[in-house]
Amino acid sequence: MRERRAAQERRRAREFEAFVAGAAGRLLRAATLLTAEPEGQPAPAAERLLTLALARTYAAWDRLRGEDPYDRARQEMAAHYAHSAWRARLPRALRPGTPPPSSGLLERLSPQERLVLVLRLYEGVAEEQTAAQLGLPAERVHTLCLRAVGHMRSKPRGGRSVSLGGEAPHPVRDVPDLPHLPDSSAPQRTEAAAP
Repeated sequence: MRERRAAQERRRAREFEAFVAGAAGRLLRAATLLTAEPEGQPAPAAERLLTLALARTYAAWDRLRGEDPYDRARQEMAAHYAHSAWRARLPRALRPGTPPPSSGLLERLSPQERLVLVLRLYEGVAEEQTAAQLGLPAERVHTLCLRAVGHMRSKPRGGRSVSLGGEAPHPVRDVPDLPHLPDSSAPQRTEAAAP
């Protein structure tokens, strides 16, 4: 009995290590976007967020049969981020006693906008699934996503455009590693109800 249990634990550890080897990079990128820490520098808050999500995923590993472990880790990460940062109404840069902004890519967004933008556009989670996971109406998720996209396409408060590389700054620039951002200025088509 003890040998069989030890063999199960070794198999579980190998499966989880293989999962982490394949998914940790993308999950860390999502965590870095959520915490708005600068790229190319140490990101301790993102690493803590990822570690917690992976620990909770590992704890539930045996119950994941048939479920995608990446989805579970992403859900754990989003839930912890929402629980810890969602309550903060002001962006980190505007809170009193906060050091100057760290120039993270999504620093200008509120925690809600940041979470919705990362889930919807970086991770590709459907609007309805994002709404269900966050406990919000789908219309609110849609509005938060459009507002976040608008903030990212506008000039920052300092009057400078977002520069994401060696090129000259450009005011309308897509966020790197995200699919094409929807044009929030395009009219929304609605279906008329039949009489």
